[in-house]
Amino acid sequence: MKLIYTHENGFLVNNVKNIIESHRIDVVIKNEFSSGAVGEVSAFDAWMELWVINDNELERALEIISAIHSRADDPDWYCQQCAEKNDASFDICWNCQSEH
Repeated sequence: MKLIYTHENGFLVNNVKNIIESHRIDVVIKNEFSSGAVGEVSAFDAWMELWVINDNELERALEIISAIHSRADDPDWYCQQCAEKNDASFDICWNCQSEH
């Protein structure tokens, strides 16, 4: 097992987990319930961690995470079907479910 992502915000860790799993890569979250230990351990040690189970899938998982972060600065896009504005992170229009 190898650590692939960690963050103080559990929502972000779970979001990355869902994206990685959608690519059929098995992952596990550690420190999911460790926030109560802050004060006894450093805050960084209590952050949620995402670990890839199969070491052979490490590079692929890291590439996916890199792609997620690189898209964060992309501009919003407008759906060609319904003209609705969508966040750059969406591959499918939130309004009509048409692909970007």
